[in-house]
Amino acid sequence: MAAFDVYNRKPRPFRAGMPVFKGFLASIVVGGSMASGGEGVLTLTVRVKVSPEAGVVGLLARYRDALNYSIRVIIENKVLSLGSAHRLLYSTLKERFSLPSKVAQDCYREALAIAKSWLRNPRRGRLPRVRSLRMWLTHGAGYRIRDGYVEIIGGIKLKIIGWDRRYDQYESREARLVYKDRELYLMVSKKVPKPPKYNPRGALAVDINEKHIAVGNSEFEARLETAVERALHYRMLAENLQRKYSSVRYPAWLRRRGIRERIGYFHEKAKNIIEDWARKTSHEIVMLAKHNQYAVAREDLTNLVESLRKLPREHRVALLMLSYRRLEHWINWQAEKHGVPVIVVDPAGTSSTCLRCGGRLKENSYRTLKCPVCGFEDDRDTIAVLNIEKRAISKMGGSLTAPTAPQMTDVTPNRCGEPVNPLKGTLALQGGEEVR
Repeated sequence: MAAFDVYNRKPRPFRAGMPVFKGFLASIVVGGSMASGGEGVLTLTVRVKVSPEAGVVGLLARYRDALNYSIRVIIENKVLSLGSAHRLLYSTLKERFSLPSKVAQDCYREALAIAKSWLRNPRRGRLPRVRSLRMWLTHGAGYRIRDGYVEIIGGIKLKIIGWDRRYDQYESREARLVYKDRELYLMVSKKVPKPPKYNPRGALAVDINEKHIAVGNSEFEARLETAVERALHYRMLAENLQRKYSSVRYPAWLRRRGIRERIGYFHEKAKNIIEDWARKTSHEIVMLAKHNQYAVAREDLTNLVESLRKLPREHRVALLMLSYRRLEHWINWQAEKHGVPVIVVDPAGTSSTCLRCGGRLKENSYRTLKCPVCGFEDDRDTIAVLNIEKRAISKMGGSLTAPTAPQMTDVTPNRCGEPVNPLKGTLALQGGEEVR
């Protein structure tokens, strides 16, 4: 265990002059289950931007109305089979909502899936209702991509404006035609094989906090700022509007469309800030681990929400908005996509256990802890990173492979010849192209 005898020194921080690696999340990968369709398969969603031709928005609106109608009919009649749904809805969807035949079939299929999910939920509330303009399409039957156009069955052709072609060799599957913010996208589902996972030579520990994320191990450490303050700003704007246009008896903002839409915009903005941050940060962490042949080690924060209820409101709201589970999801997803091992460790005592003797640390000053037994003292986030790394190495068997990647400290200056501010906590990689 000599390799982990780091208790008498602090991890080496990033030095000035390290090249900055800007995180990049491929715009075409926007969702999907991490192992859908088989143990060795990933489901990706390729986003194809198309031109919003005349008639397509009207078709989407009719599809939405037809979908809500189908959901209600299926639930009221307790229809649970595809054949029964076809006999009950097919003619109505074609005649009343003017849907093409194949689109009508996709409509009641999606409605059946939504209704079954709602019926299986023991804590279900009101009937599910779709509000967004989007349409489910089956490849070959509901849509085709050919000669630079997306052909929707029923005579609608949409010109492709932008499309990343890296996944063209994989078969197109179901797709969603989505209209949002006056732009139209076809979200095509594809199944691609998982890359094989390498044998890690160490662990890259990730400790998540409200203000920043500590990433590192016994060789280095970096701090990444979270987006919670920017998101809280928009949440506060929304809440201020709600208070301004409300009274003790009635929230008047609900009846004022302009105010209601503005409040909704602020809440959506806050959510999008956190989502964008989680995607980019997870990609950056995984790329750092892959470049250095590390496994990503993170805490199991499954039941964290129970502990949050005991915190003061301002901290509780910030941590709930940060949504640790969202970052965990995207770390797992990026790791599966790039073949990076992920090790989940027990979070109990990671920031309060002495690295030297295993005793319980006491607070010495702001975010600094000291062991009353052996005198060990360090920053609580540094302690958490090293404890997470130690537990991950233990789960890996306590042994590491021979280094197969350059050390983090053996780096070249950045391309501009200027030092990088280490206080920003920007993750760095050695020279070379970004991995996408």
